[in-house]
Amino acid sequence: MVASAYTTSAKVLICGADGQIGHALAELLLQQQGLECIALGRRKLDVTDPEQIRQQLERHLPDYVINCAGFNRVDDAERQPDQALAVNSAGAANLAAACALLSIPLLHLSSDYVFDGHYASGYSEDDAASPLGVFGRSKWEGEESVRSLHSQHLILRVSWVFSARGDNYLLRTLEQARHEAMIEAVDDRRGCPTSAEDVARVILAILRQLTCGIDVWGTYHYCGAEITSRYGFSEAILAAARQYEELAVQELRAVASADYPAAAQRPASSVLKCRKLLSTFGIRQRPWRSELQRVIREHYGEL
Repeated sequence: MVASAYTTSAKVLICGADGQIGHALAELLLQQQGLECIALGRRKLDVTDPEQIRQQLERHLPDYVINCAGFNRVDDAERQPDQALAVNSAGAANLAAACALLSIPLLHLSSDYVFDGHYASGYSEDDAASPLGVFGRSKWEGEESVRSLHSQHLILRVSWVFSARGDNYLLRTLEQARHEAMIEAVDDRRGCPTSAEDVARVILAILRQLTCGIDVWGTYHYCGAEITSRYGFSEAILAAARQYEELAVQELRAVASADYPAAAQRPASSVLKCRKLLSTFGIRQRPWRSELQRVIREHYGEL
């Protein structure tokens, strides 16, 4: 990794550093010259606790706060709505209020689940939100709190996040494939898989420009390049994994989402249009297939 050159030193505090994106971002930022990274997991900074937020911000006085904390288990959000809303909605409000009080810019991560998925062509930042379930509603309420409480905010919506750690679709698919002869994947939900490391790259690119004084607050979208279905993503995962191990699975069966029981309803289309990020920051989408190959190599200890 080539270290970036900052004209002045910047201190960045990451909330939720023990999650997929938070972990990837901390690893990336810690490699950058002229940039100090404070990476705090939930034990050190619980966003549902306003007093803990105040203490950590006053202690570190960061130049930027990045909120990677989130209750991201979509089905569990339906079963535990109070917890999902506490973290994703109230937690975002707590951070925004504390950052506004200290005039610290806030970068906040959100989700494609704020949309209902009816736009097959994809969603732009100006499209109306219409979440289908508790998770999407909690993320949307969190966004609205950030907008209303802090003018210096940047909301980044991402979709179908995967990595070599945590709980995500890639790792769940591999676990099934090791033990089951036949697995099913939905073929009527479309989206763009996005690696956690790719999101970290985008956040770093945004930070580089913010430290130069660019004033471009607002809401942006990012996802990996190329639209696929969950079935198509599963095919790619299995093909990549078979380079490293023999899997038990013999058949990948395409099913309709209506035949695939889940506690939470998912958007039929999670495609995010990323033109605004390109025109504002010059950040291009990276193909998710190449990212998948890299993540698989990491998973099998080849990196």
